[in-house]
Amino acid sequence: QVQLVESGGGLVQPGGSLRLSCAASGFFFSSAAISWYRQAPGKERELVATITSAGGNANYADSVKGRFTISRDNAKNQVYLQMNSLKPEDTAVYYCYANLASGYWGQGTQVTVSS
Repeated sequence: QVQLVESGGGLVQPGGSLRLSCAASGFFFSSAAISWYRQAPGKERELVATITSAGGNANYADSVKGRFTISRDNAKNQVYLQMNSLKPEDTAVYYCYANLASGYWGQGTQVTVSS
């Protein structure tokens, strides 16, 4: 079955960096665009970034442009989110999402930006 497992979250100070990973299995990974979403307490889940199946194009939410970079390694069935210059407002649970005919979500990884 389809599985998406996020890792790499944690507590970081403002201005710091984290790299999230999403390990995928159970589907033809290199055929699917993959997205990262996040959900802060009391807020709706929002799209952070999407990368195309071959990795040639990526799109970002305005709030993270210039600070976050999405990438993928199709040989390893992994997607990454490099997050730099983190701000307290980046605090959220981050989810990996496979853009298949039926969308699939990972369980999420907590990112907390605080001094």
